[in-house]
This record gives sequence, structure tokens and C-alpha cells, in this order.
Amino acid sequence: MELKATSLGKHLAQHPYNRARLLHAGVEVSGEKHQYIIPFNQLIQVRCKRGIVWGELEFELPDEKVVRLHGTEWQETQRFHHCLQQTWQQWSIEMSEVSAGVLQQQVGHIQRIEQQDKWFKKSDLDKLQQQIRLSLDAIPMPIIRLDEFDNCRKDYQLCLQWLQRHGLRSVEQRNRQWTERMMETHHDFFQTVESSPLNDSQSRAVVNGENSVLVLAGAGSGKTSVLVARAGWLLRRQEAEPGQILLLAFGRQAAEEMNERIKARLGDVAIQAKTFHALALQIIQQGNRKALAISKLETDSKARRALLIAYWQRQCTEKKAQAKGWRQWLIEDLEWELPEGDFWQDKRLAERLAGRLEHWLGLMCMHGGSQAEMIEQADEEIRDLFSKRIRLMAPMLKAWKNALKEEGAVDFPGLIHQAANILEKGRFVSPWKHILVDEFQDISPQRSQLLAALRKQNKQTCLFAVGDDWQAICRFSGAELALTTTFEGVQCALDTTYRFNERIGEVANGFVQQNPYQLRKPLNSLSKGNKKSVVILPQEQLEVLLDKLSGYAKPDERILVLARYHHLKPETLAKAETRWPKLNIEFMSIHASKGQQSEYVIIVGLCSGRDGFPAVARESVLEDVLLPQPEDFPDAEERRLLYVALTRAKHQVWLLQDREHPSVFVEQLHHLGVPLQKKP
Repeated sequence: MELKATSLGKHLAQHPYNRARLLHAGVEVSGEKHQYIIPFNQLIQVRCKRGIVWGELEFELPDEKVVRLHGTEWQETQRFHHCLQQTWQQWSIEMSEVSAGVLQQQVGHIQRIEQQDKWFKKSDLDKLQQQIRLSLDAIPMPIIRLDEFDNCRKDYQLCLQWLQRHGLRSVEQRNRQWTERMMETHHDFFQTVESSPLNDSQSRAVVNGENSVLVLAGAGSGKTSVLVARAGWLLRRQEAEPGQILLLAFGRQAAEEMNERIKARLGDVAIQAKTFHALALQIIQQGNRKALAISKLETDSKARRALLIAYWQRQCTEKKAQAKGWRQWLIEDLEWELPEGDFWQDKRLAERLAGRLEHWLGLMCMHGGSQAEMIEQADEEIRDLFSKRIRLMAPMLKAWKNALKEEGAVDFPGLIHQAANILEKGRFVSPWKHILVDEFQDISPQRSQLLAALRKQNKQTCLFAVGDDWQAICRFSGAELALTTTFEGVQCALDTTYRFNERIGEVANGFVQQNPYQLRKPLNSLSKGNKKSVVILPQEQLEVLLDKLSGYAKPDERILVLARYHHLKPETLAKAETRWPKLNIEFMSIHASKGQQSEYVIIVGLCSGRDGFPAVARESVLEDVLLPQPEDFPDAEERRLLYVALTRAKHQVWLLQDREHPSVFVEQLHHLGVPLQKKP
């Protein structure tokens, strides 16, 4: 059947299309120079309109496209439209049956997924949505028409909901319901997996089944309990064999403690916590199929420093330009006072510099690149200076590499780089489906790359990390806080601390969150405390305070005396053993106190100046370039360091200030309501 515009209508309409022809499953619209075939599977609607004289047909297509035919005789237009509608509708009914079959199959798949007894991951939602899109692509008519047919409407709307935001809400609701069911069904597990029953937030973190989970665990909130319980949960649910679970810690002692805890709580299961370096060593040995030794110099700081100082002194002795460069560096960057003449022979100066050389060498090894690559990384305005400093360090780096070569060993940074390289080349097949990481806030870019390489090598690997951005105090060793604060995955928080009282929590939490870049999280305490749970005293009151403590502190109660630097140990403590024999007093730096707890904490050295707290920045250009960029907030890491110190205490904290040269933190703490007292 065909419809044509009248001669006059054709002349007056001046339109590219002037005739239409009904095809087997479509319409051909054409003119003198144009032809357009509209298959029924692209046709959304046909409208028949009457003008003043002639008729008009309007064909609506996807993407808001419209094709019009003008200037046709009205009765002929009606007749053609009627015939077209009959043919099109018959075709549509047949196609709706096909569409209904496709939709029913897809809805059945959705229902099977919904009924699965496991966590619904966001990645699962992505896959489901992709599958729904593929199903809708297989529909033989424009999907916008599916609402017209009773046999398609309901299933089509369900598919649409899963494609839209409702899909994410459905997943979240389903996971909440599943979590509640798991916590009820496995009540005995959550009550007994640790020495104390897991609380609600801990239990929810343990069962969270996303591919990447970051558990924000504030001080004393039970992060180790969550890691142990997570491993136990994976075994209980048969989501992994013991050999498919990897626990990672940053230090050997932390790994050993984790292994003891696993054995005590889960029994003799074949799960072993490792340090990142132990993991790297395993990957290299299996990937290269040969034994590999870690340099003895890595575990002997005294020998390591002696080696570096010997080469430093040799360079300064043999090359005047080298000696001149070092003098300039130490005076200009570090503001050290140097003796005249052969300053490198000064024993005290050498001892002081040894730690710096060790640190700078570590940064260069951690970077892993050539000198040219390091220099290229520096900003243009400091590149020349950085290049000079790197050239001064080059002999030490060469000496270090030669020492490793002679020993036939590798250093710690070399382990990480080699392991990542082996993974990238596919020479090690990762057996781990689940990687659990402790203290994630201390992660460095290099360790992060190692984790990424493991997960890339085994796409099914899930990452479960526990950490606290409020306790990130290791930038000096290469830790990059942004890897925690911009974590790619889901975050959940442990909301209860079992260590300190509410008053200590109010002060510590309020103080650290004055930095708006710290992640916000709740951290509630089980006991109240009082206004004097945190107090600021003059530093001269330490003896008086210890006298007072000796009157009520029990022998088994621990008293931690903390300072920003180890060399700031108060002289008063030299006589503590005989003056207060019943007091259990320990002194350490705040960095060393991480992971510790005690009944009472005394923080000394709250002063300004060179050995002050917050510490005056003493970084050279090497740290500027080779360490992660510091945050754009005054004393951000020093603030977190004080938070760590405050949260070591269960009952009470005293902060001892220098009243003549007070720390800026004193005023900020006082503003938060911490009382200033003249005596304890």
C-alpha cells in the first residue's frame, strides 16, 4: 500500500518526503532525492493529523527523532494510517511475546541473585546491570514501548529499577537484611571468636563482603579483634581455605602478635601473618626459584651507620668540592653549627649525621629509580638544589649497593621493588583470595603498588584493610595518608573504644578533628571520666605529680611518660626506681608508644622551639622531593602525634608545658576545655 502527496500539496509543502509505502515490517518514506526506511523495530509511535486542507503523518523514532509526510489527501491519509496501524500492532504483539520471554529470563536471573546466601557486592551490581543492558539490547522493539504491553510491563519496570539508583538502594537494603540474619544465625561465633564478644560495628565490619573494605578503627576500638574475626568468618563461611588468606602487618613484632592471637582464637589453622618484606621475599624466592638473603646491614643499624659515615668521611677527605658541598648542605638546610677545618672528623657531628645519612639513603632506595629519574621528579624551582644534594649522596648509595653485592643480599626497599616486578611479569601465581592489612594508614606508595600487583594478578582477590587516619604518624618512612583518605572502596567505622574514658575521647577527638581533612567518624567510650581526666600542668610539677601518683596508683598499673624525642627524657626519672619504687613507670618517645596503652600518661616537653612540640620542620630538599607531600594544614602530622599520645591512657593524662615558651598546642587544648592547673 502506498500514500502520495497531491501535486498541489507537494508543491506547497516543499518537503523532502512526499510519499510513503507500507513494507512487510516497516515503512518507506521517500521524495525526489531522499529515501528513509523506518523498520518497525525503530518505530515508537505514528500520529495522523489533519491540517486545514491536507493530511499529515508523523513517525516518532528513538532519540527524539521525528519524520513527517505532508500534503497528502486526508481520506487517503486516514486509510493508509489505519492499514499501517493494523500491520504494526500485529507485529508488535508478536514481538511483545519475544520480549516477554527475554525479560522473564532476566528477572529469573535477578531473583536467583537476590536469593543467594551471601553479600551482594557493588561489583556484582555492576555485572547485573551490564547483563540487564545486554538483555534490553536483545529486545526486538524500542524498549520505551514495553510499558504498552501487559506481558512485559512489570518485568521491564523491575529491570529499570535495577538500572537506576533504586538498584543501589535495593542492594544496600538487601545487605543490611543479610547482615542482620548472619549476626543472628552466627550469634555464637561473634560472641566467642574473641575473648570479649564483638560489638555491633565490629560484627558488621567482619561480614562486609565488598571487594575493597577500609575499616576505620580509632584508638582502642579493637582492630586486631576485627582482623582475627574476619579470618575466622571467612573460614566459617567456607569463603576461603586457610592458605587463601593473607594477613599483612608492618612490623615483625606486630605480625608475631597477630599469629599468636590467631592460634589462640582460631586454633592451628594454616593462616600466617607476614610483614610486607616477608611477603616480598616469598614472592621473589618462588618467582626466581632461588634462595635470597636479606642483608645483615638491614638489621644492624650500628654497622649500617658506620659504613655510611666511613664513606662520607672518605669523600670529604679526598674531594674538597664534596666537603664544601656537605658544609653548605648542613649549614643551609639543617642550620647546624660546624667546626672549622676538617669538620667531617668531628666525632659528635658524625654521630649526629649518621641517622640523617641512613634516612636519606633509605628514601633513595625506596624510590628505586635512577638519579636522573629522582631529579626529574623535583619541582623546577628546587631541581638544581636537589640535584646537588643527590650528587653528594651518590657515593653513599654506590657504597651501599656494593656492600649488598659483596654480601650477595638485598635490602628491604629492593625486596618490595623486585616482588612487584615479578608479579607484573607473571612469574608468581598468587594463591590469596583475601588480603587483610593491619595499620593501613602507614601504607606507602611502594607497598600499595605491591598490593595492586597482587590483586591485578588475581582478579578475585578482596582487600580488607584496618587503619586509622587519626593515627597516621609515619610520613618520615614514606607513608602516604592520601592512600587512606581517598581509599577506593567502601568504608565502615568501629564506633566504640575500650581504652580511654569519654573525657579523654572528647579532648583527643576534638583536637585531631580541628584538621578538616581528617575523616569524620564516631568513637564512643564506655566510661565517663571527669573534667580532670586531661589536665595541663607546669613542667616543674613532674616530681610533685609522681609523688601524688605514688599515693594511689597500684603497682600493676602502668604509667607512661612520653616525649616528642627520646633525648628529652626528664632527669627526674633517673631516680624513679628508688624515689618511687612502687610506681610502674616507663619512658618512651610518642612514636614508640604507638600500639601501647597504660592507666596513666604523662606527656612532657610541650614547648616551642628547636626541640618543641609541634616539632619545627627540619626537612632538607631530599625529604621535600622523595617523601609524600605534607598536608595543607598547619602541623597536621604533629597534631596526630599528640592524639596518639593522649589516647594511650585509660584513666588520666597530664600534659606538662613550658610556661615561658609554651607549645601552640597548649592554647588549642585549653580552648577545648582542658584546664590549666598550677599543681596536680
